[in-house]
Amino acid sequence: MQRKLVVLLKGYPRLSETFIAQELLGLERAGFELVLVSMRRPTDKKRHPIHDEIRAPVHYLPEYLHEEPFRVLRSLILACAKPGFFAACKDFIRDLGRDFTRNRVRRFGQAAVLAVEWPEGADWLHVHFIHTPAAVGRYASRMIGIPWSVSAHAKDIWTTKEWELREKLADARWTVTCTQAGFERLRGLSRREEIVHLSYHGLDLDRFPPFEAERPLRDGTDASQPITILSVGRAVDKKGFDVLLKALALLPDDLHWCFEHIGGGEELSKLKALANRLGIDDRIRWHGAMAQQEILAYYRSSDIFALACRVTGNGDRDGLPNVLVEASSQKLACVSTSISGIPEMFSNGVNGYLVEPEDPVAFAKMLESAIRDPAGRRAIGIAAEVKVRAEFDHRESIRQLQALFADRPIAVPLNPVPAP
Repeated sequence: MQRKLVVLLKGYPRLSETFIAQELLGLERAGFELVLVSMRRPTDKKRHPIHDEIRAPVHYLPEYLHEEPFRVLRSLILACAKPGFFAACKDFIRDLGRDFTRNRVRRFGQAAVLAVEWPEGADWLHVHFIHTPAAVGRYASRMIGIPWSVSAHAKDIWTTKEWELREKLADARWTVTCTQAGFERLRGLSRREEIVHLSYHGLDLDRFPPFEAERPLRDGTDASQPITILSVGRAVDKKGFDVLLKALALLPDDLHWCFEHIGGGEELSKLKALANRLGIDDRIRWHGAMAQQEILAYYRSSDIFALACRVTGNGDRDGLPNVLVEASSQKLACVSTSISGIPEMFSNGVNGYLVEPEDPVAFAKMLESAIRDPAGRRAIGIAAEVKVRAEFDHRESIRQLQALFADRPIAVPLNPVPAP
C-alpha cells in the first residue's frame, strides 16, 4: 500500500504547469493516493485534458486571509494545540524579522489552515516550488510533525534569498530539482548535499507520439509557402519575446515567414504594440492560451520553434522550458538561448540552435541560418527527437520520486539553521 500524500501547489490547475499535472497523474498511476491543496484558485479559462484524468480532490487555502477571516481565526486557535505550533511560531517570528511583509504573515495563516484541515491518513507533505509554497509547507510541517519534501523549479530557486533557501533545505526531508544549474545551486547551499536530487521532468510520450510525416523543405524564398515560426509561452519578461520580435524584424527582406504565438500573459499588449512599431504585426498571429493537444497540431504544422529565454533583472529565469522538449518530440528544430537548463537539452548545431541571450542580431542570424538550410533543419529536428525519447521520458522521473517517497522518515528536524 503506497502512502497518502498531500501536494501543496501555488495554483491549480494551471495551463503553464503541465509538467506538474503530468507528475501528479504519474504518481497516481504509481499507486499513491493524493490530496491536492492549492494556495490560489485557477485563473485560466481552459484546462488541459490531463487535469480531468487526475482523480485527487482539490482543496483551496484562503488566498488572502481577510477573505476568509473566520476560517483563518478558527485555524489559528485550533493550531495552538498542535505539537509543533510554538516551534513554528518561533520560525515565523524569526523569518518575519528578516522579511517584514504581509506576504510572510499570509503564509503563516495559510499554514495554520493547512495544519488544522490536514486530510486524515496523509503522512507526507510534498510542495511544488521552494519560494512561497515551501514557506507554507515548512510552517505547517513544523506544526503537525509531518515530514515534507519540495520540488524546486526555476524562478523559485533564483529569486529566493539564500538564507531562506538554506533553512528550507535544512528542514525538508529531501529536495528535487529539474536542471543541473538548479541542482548545483541548491547543493551548494545545503548542509546535506545528499538530500538534493536532480530529476528532469520529461514528457508523457504517449501524449506526444512520433510525428511520422515529413515537413516540406521550405526555405523562405517562396512567398506562397512562407516559413512558419512558432513560439509557445506566457508573455512574461523571462521568455524574451521582445528579443524574438526584434530578431524577426531583422530577418532579410527576401525571406518570407509568419510567426505564431500561443500563450496568455500580462505583456501581450506590450508585445503587440512592439510588433506594430517594428512593422511586422501583419505577419503575426496571437492565439492566446491553448490546451496541450491543440498545441500539438501547431508543433506539427510549423517549421521552426523559437524561444529567446533570458535572465531578468531580479534573477527570474526558466529552467528547461517544457515547450522546448515538447517541440523537439515532434522533430521541430528549436532556436533558443544558452541559459539555465537549455544547454542540457541542446547542443548547438547538433540537435538545436543556441545563441547568447539578449542579442536580437545573433538570434536573427541563427533564425536565418535555420530557415535557409531546410535539410540541416530536418536533421537537427530528428536528432532532438532522438534525445527526447531516449532521455526525457517522464516515467523515469516518477520512478525516482517513488524511491524518494518510499524512504519513510521518523521525524522532522526541529533545530533551525543559525542566522547568517
